[in-house]
Amino acid sequence: MGLFDGKKGLILGVANDHSIAWAIAQEIMSQGGVCGFTHLPDRPDDARKRNHRRVSLLTDKCESAKFLVPLDVTNDENIAAVMSRAAEEFGKIDFLLHSIAYASLDDLKRDTIETSRDGFKLAMEISAYSLLAVANAARGILSDRSAILTMTYYGGERPVPGYNVMGICKAALDSCMKYLAYDLGPSGVRVNALSAGPVRTLAGRAAGVDDMLALYERMAPLGRNITHEEVGRTGAFLLSDMSDGVTGDILHVDAGFNIMGSPGRLLDEAPPQ
Repeated sequence: MGLFDGKKGLILGVANDHSIAWAIAQEIMSQGGVCGFTHLPDRPDDARKRNHRRVSLLTDKCESAKFLVPLDVTNDENIAAVMSRAAEEFGKIDFLLHSIAYASLDDLKRDTIETSRDGFKLAMEISAYSLLAVANAARGILSDRSAILTMTYYGGERPVPGYNVMGICKAALDSCMKYLAYDLGPSGVRVNALSAGPVRTLAGRAAGVDDMLALYERMAPLGRNITHEEVGRTGAFLLSDMSDGVTGDILHVDAGFNIMGSPGRLLDEAPPQ
């Protein structure tokens, strides 16, 4: 018997097979859950429909993947259409994974103080407000004791050079998550965030993940980096009934990096003075 037997839900934000959202979805489906998926909308001039193709190569192989549709979180009508499709397929849903974030490369490469006004607004809308938008649109189809999970990062709690404007977005996302947990609590809906350490993903490359991997391996108490599978299992836990007393929380999966108040064992590598 699996943790998700009889459970169904939405997975928002799979980009390819390296996506954390895909790792979580795989764990859910391996535990008996069924999922509806969304992908980034394809550009009108993209005849190959690359975004759809990348995700469909994954979902087409899974009997537990019931549909795949585009989602533009800046468009309320599109969000409503996704929820309508989920209602048609599932009736009610038991879990919703929000793994969506965006900032332009131009703004990510700038010092935070130089972030453009338009870039800031777009990054905040997609990376933070979208959680409120999809949760509000899903209210009518969320089952009793359902769960919502979003993906955050330590750069929203402390400045991480290179993460820049996205760190501000994650701080806003963390706050949105907590207020949602309060608003939806009386309905029995739990809302949490998973803060993963660096792993190689499409978004991670834009944030300079390779440099962070080396740092985490030498600073984290476990002395190593995390894996997609570890994040997948923890994400599934937070969306399952096993975490039914947890809401409004940020759970770190980062080999303990977030607890450190000094460079730790990295100091052993410093040359003697």
